[in-house]
Amino acid sequence: MENRTEVTEFLLLGLTDDPHLRLPLFITFLLIYTLTVAGNLGMLLLILLDPRLHTPMYFFLGNLSLVDFCYSSAVNPTVMAGLLTRDQVISYNACATQLFYFVAFGTVENFLLATMAYDRYAAVCKPLHYTITMTTRVCAFMVTASYICGFLTASIHVGDIFSLSFCNSTVVHHFFCDVPAVMVLSCSDRHISELILFYLDSFNIYFALLVILISYVFIFVTILRMPSGTRYRKALSTCASHFTAICIFYGTVIFMYLQPSSHHAMDTAKISSVFYTMVIPMLNPLVYSLRNKEVRRAFTKIILWKYDQ
Repeated sequence: MENRTEVTEFLLLGLTDDPHLRLPLFITFLLIYTLTVAGNLGMLLLILLDPRLHTPMYFFLGNLSLVDFCYSSAVNPTVMAGLLTRDQVISYNACATQLFYFVAFGTVENFLLATMAYDRYAAVCKPLHYTITMTTRVCAFMVTASYICGFLTASIHVGDIFSLSFCNSTVVHHFFCDVPAVMVLSCSDRHISELILFYLDSFNIYFALLVILISYVFIFVTILRMPSGTRYRKALSTCASHFTAICIFYGTVIFMYLQPSSHHAMDTAKISSVFYTMVIPMLNPLVYSLRNKEVRRAFTKIILWKYDQ
C-alpha cells in the first residue's frame, strides 16, 4: 500500500550544486532580468507615449512585451533567491502559482506570435485592405482570445496536476515548477494527465505554427512577385523582426520537447529552460528595437524631449 502524506512543500534541485557557481550565476541572472524588465517595460511605455506607434503591429508588440515581462517574472525571482539564499524549498501553493503563470504567459506568447504573423500577412499581402482587415475590434479580439487560451490552458494543467497525489519524493529535478518535472513526482496514475499535457500543448503549439507557416508562405510568395527592389526590401524589413523572434522561440521549444526521456535529457532541459524563460524575454525587445526604424525614431524623440526639458 502506498505511503500517502499531505505534501506542503517541494524542494527544487536548482541549476547547480557547486557553491562557487552560485554567485556568478546570480549576477548573470540579475543582469538578464534587469535588461528584461527595462527592455520590455521600456518598449511598452514607448508604444503608449508615441501616437505614431498606435497601430495594430505595435499593439501586438506592446502585449508581447507585457507578456515577456510577466513570463520572466514568474520564474526569475525564485531562481535568483534560491541561488542567493541556498533555500530551494517552495511551498505547495507557491509551486502551483508559479506553474500557473508560467504556463499561462508562455501559451499567451505562443498565440500572440501567431496573431502577429497574421498581421504581417495582412500588411504585406493585402496592404490596401489592411486598415479594414486589422480594425481595433479585430485586434482586441485576437489579443483577448490569446489571453483566454493561455489562462484556460494554465487552469487545466494546474487543476489536473495538483489533483494528483504526491506520496514519496517531493524533490523537483528542475530550478522551477515546470509541468513535467512536477507531474513525474505523483504516485497516482498519470496516464490521463500525460495525455492531457500532450494533446493540449500539441494543439496549442501546432495550431500557432500552422497559422505562422501559412501566413509566411503567402508573405514570401507575395515578396517574390514584387517588381520593385525598394518594395521588396521594405516588405522583408517589415517581417524580419517577427521572423527572428519566431525562430528563437519555437527553435528552443522544439529542441526542449524533442529530447529523449532520460536523466541527461533533464539536465539538457534545464539549460534549454534558462534560454526560453530568461534569455528570450530579454532578446525580444532588442530584436524589435534594433531592426525597427519607427521604434528607434520614437526612442530618439523621447530622449531629445527629456534633454530639451
